[in-house]
Amino acid sequence: MDRITLGSTNITVNRNGFGALPIQRIATEDAVALIRKAYDAGIDFYDTAHYYSDSEHKLGIALEGIRENVYIATKTGSTTVEGFWADLENSLKELKTDYIDIYQFHNPAVCPKPGDGSGLYEAMLEAKAQGKIKHIGITNHRLSVAREAIASGLYETLQFPFCYISGPQELDLVNKCKEANMGFIAMKALSGGLITNSAAAYAFQAQFDNVLPIWGVQRENELDEFISYIDNPPAMTDEIKAIIDADVAELAGEFCRGCGYCMPCPVGIQINNCARMSLLLRRAPSEGFLSEEWQANMKKIEDCLHCNKCKSHCPYELDTPALLQRNYEDYKRVVAGEVSVQ
Repeated sequence: MDRITLGSTNITVNRNGFGALPIQRIATEDAVALIRKAYDAGIDFYDTAHYYSDSEHKLGIALEGIRENVYIATKTGSTTVEGFWADLENSLKELKTDYIDIYQFHNPAVCPKPGDGSGLYEAMLEAKAQGKIKHIGITNHRLSVAREAIASGLYETLQFPFCYISGPQELDLVNKCKEANMGFIAMKALSGGLITNSAAAYAFQAQFDNVLPIWGVQRENELDEFISYIDNPPAMTDEIKAIIDADVAELAGEFCRGCGYCMPCPVGIQINNCARMSLLLRRAPSEGFLSEEWQANMKKIEDCLHCNKCKSHCPYELDTPALLQRNYEDYKRVVAGEVSVQ
């Protein structure tokens, strides 16, 4: 069984981490069954967040009675000390536990540090002293914040988007974390669904002995793919490298990763999907995206106020309004039958 240690934490787990954001979209009974199946197969790291609606609650139910056999990472997005403690106590309650293995600042705009006036890092230290958290981590989508977190020496883990269509900047973060003996948790290892070959995604991640990918799954067949890799891990072969090279060529440049930090839109545009619709149509079954419901969703782009709030919030510095318009024009051509996607 392929296992990985997260830096100085000495947390050693199965290389398949369970990303619990998607389980907020399924029924509690189905989520519990999915998590239990993952656990029975040997998956022992689970990542969630206070902001993922009822994800923590579902995890708490599923892991009750086996808590001591797994590691749980969750997050607070609060910008105040009062909110920090409220989030932590709520997470402990929902997860049915008295400690969190890795407690993470959730995509902060700046890197929390002692003496910065926010009191947030001091609250982390106090929570650790009380035994309510074991290790301190941070998640982000901003390279500048991630670099600062690594250089600070204050954090034991960094969670950041990393996949085979990432650039040299993300690879540099991985290497810097290794040098600092800091655990690297790879979110969006499938690039928000744009990477459709899980074997290729796994083989890429497996090249890095300090990287733990967390796979976001909500369907049993998705989980089954990663479970199959526990005993038969995909290796980097010429065939898989060819798949990766083809995807990199197609997805290079300006595209939406679907992280959702541009949301909500003041006129209700589903930006995180609409801004990458052209890719979704071509890399996933297109029928669902051509429904009347989705045609209505895409038509909302016509109501764009060009307020540029989405653009200012994009951690990848994309021109989101322009990206929305390009995707809408392409979508209309697909609907009209002028362009074939299958």
